[in-house]
Amino acid sequence: MTNEGKEELPVIDHRCFLNRELSWLSFNERVLEEAVDSSNPLLEKLNFLAITGSNLDEFFMIRVAGLMHQRAGGIERRDNADMTPAEQLQAIGKSCSRLVARQYAYWEELKHRLREEGLRFQRPQDLQAEQLRWLADYFERTIFPVVTPLAVDASHPFPFLQSRSLNLAVLLTADDGSTRVAILPVPSVLPRILEIPSDYVYEGGREFVWLEDVLRYWAEDFFRGYRILVAQAFRVTRDSDLDIDEEGAEDLLAEVEKSLKMRRRGAAVRMEIEPHEDKRLREFLAAELHLGEDDIYTIDGPLDMTQFFGFTGIDGYEHLRYPPFRPQTPYALLQTETEGLFAQIRERDLFVHLPYESFDIVERFVGDAAADPAVLAIKQTLYRVSSDSPIVRSLAMAAENGKQVTVLMEVKARFDEENNILMGRRLEQAGAHVIYGLKGVKTHSKCTLVIRREADGIRRYVHVGTGNYNGKTAKLYTDCGIFTCNDQFGIDASNFFNLLSGYSDPPEWNKFIVAPMDLRRRSMELIDREIQHARRGEPAAMKLKMNSLLDKEIILKLYEASQAGVSIDCVVRGICVLKPGIPGVSENIRVRSIIGRFLEHSRIFWFLNGGRDEVYISSADWMPRNLNDRVELMIPVEEERHRERLLRMLDTELADNQKAHRMNPDGTYTKTKAETDRLSAQQAFLTLAKERNAGGKPTLRQRMTPFYRDGEEERFD
Repeated sequence: MTNEGKEELPVIDHRCFLNRELSWLSFNERVLEEAVDSSNPLLEKLNFLAITGSNLDEFFMIRVAGLMHQRAGGIERRDNADMTPAEQLQAIGKSCSRLVARQYAYWEELKHRLREEGLRFQRPQDLQAEQLRWLADYFERTIFPVVTPLAVDASHPFPFLQSRSLNLAVLLTADDGSTRVAILPVPSVLPRILEIPSDYVYEGGREFVWLEDVLRYWAEDFFRGYRILVAQAFRVTRDSDLDIDEEGAEDLLAEVEKSLKMRRRGAAVRMEIEPHEDKRLREFLAAELHLGEDDIYTIDGPLDMTQFFGFTGIDGYEHLRYPPFRPQTPYALLQTETEGLFAQIRERDLFVHLPYESFDIVERFVGDAAADPAVLAIKQTLYRVSSDSPIVRSLAMAAENGKQVTVLMEVKARFDEENNILMGRRLEQAGAHVIYGLKGVKTHSKCTLVIRREADGIRRYVHVGTGNYNGKTAKLYTDCGIFTCNDQFGIDASNFFNLLSGYSDPPEWNKFIVAPMDLRRRSMELIDREIQHARRGEPAAMKLKMNSLLDKEIILKLYEASQAGVSIDCVVRGICVLKPGIPGVSENIRVRSIIGRFLEHSRIFWFLNGGRDEVYISSADWMPRNLNDRVELMIPVEEERHRERLLRMLDTELADNQKAHRMNPDGTYTKTKAETDRLSAQQAFLTLAKERNAGGKPTLRQRMTPFYRDGEEERFD
């Protein structure tokens, strides 16, 4: 006890940690707040509402499902915040109920604003006579033939309902007073949001109805001879985590494909349902789906917020979205007159900041290598790729051109498994050697190696980045990457791919820091070094940017650094179970989260090192899974101009007073919203990239090689 009678808080104590799941829900709350941020255009607010819905779906499919398995298995293990699985589920339920209530309160507010803009959501019963006649004809011609009513009785067992599918539960009564239950699937092959044709809209603007409301309005057409008592929309979310027996699998690819089939039939973990005073359908569905009352969310509004993703792109309302932007030519290319990407990399390392600068340089790197006769081999890791990936096309072309192409295609990338398997098989058909992941770990690193024959011998060109090789997400995620032909990086890249493809033992790395072998140890050493500087009275500071901060060992080391006097600034977008600002424990640690137009995805680690600062970029967050169970890469940024640029980037984000949320010692967040001297880091980076390109230098598109075919120009827009 202290003199004031208060208990001192020891460092190793559950009160110094937040629960992982509640921290993630706090992140989703920060995303939700963007739906009412006055600086966001109206349709972008609606898009943030859709993002929170998508996030919650995945949270229940993976995280909640895992906790339910633990609870069912009687597991009482407590987490770092001293919570059992059952206690976590109870807390999650309360938090999610509040979050969902706010979602739909915000939807009502946004719906009113949309109406003011002429975008009106109507119910069938509120339509004018001519509109209703059109809708009746649409129902008869399009909806009725598609929908199959499903009886539920002794002869018709309760049907299997796919995860996240929307259905109507219908309670029927016959003339004799008996009741029946049936299911009307809301067809996913039809638009969920139906627009009334403009010929039938008389007040200007545009009018829409929900497909389930139309189905409900004419539901009796499916049940002639019965009267409908209740028709409630509901939606089921199922356990979607893959259960892969990697140790017993002789063929990892086959095991993943088998697990994908099983995923579709996972147990229900959540039901969302419309409110109704008659509880019979609610109780019936809960029993059939084996769900408790805590697993049911009553929602007074349209189920499934993700439906708004498509609606936000509505034509003619561009003024309700963010102003369009075009990723700019990377600044590194503007600083050189050298022609040819390989020559530019030989001249100096190139740094790229996405999405402000164009991902086309990465696609060009692989595309040029595929077309270049001097290139002998290309090796690349792929974690998430788009279904029409130019990089995959380039790799296939390279293999068809006779080059040695090796690709590690990670088939355990959650929810991208099927697409990655398809892309991998396309590459195999072209003649590439494809490795479908490694047993026991996911390969999450982002690395490309190009081997080229030049006048002075073989030269290796390397790209390492913080983000996936995915041109679509590269326009939405903030990431960074380095191109280099430094020999030490090249040797490490060759050894890295040998490690992935063969039986090679880990080498002595020159520059690469690799998980699960070295990344945890090296990260701890870097923090320890700052601690030693502080204890010697030297300047000691860290600036750390990542998606999630969860690893207990790392956090304890950060607490130790804070106690030693090290100044620590963290930019953590999502989960952060560290508590900053605790007197005597973490008072020198500050944490902020930035939620904006782009998803903050880059991992940057800056260490003052007594005035001889070092900067690293990485594919890994400080989470147990990244440090222990994934193949990850961290590399030092060696050119001083790139280090300085990364430090300026970090300082800009730490100065953001428009989109940043400051974490309080109790784990809550306070949004910073200055009225003067406003600074939004993302907007500042957009402006800077445009200003750097304003000098009239050739655009990246103009500098492209002839490899790119006609019809592919849309990539550069």
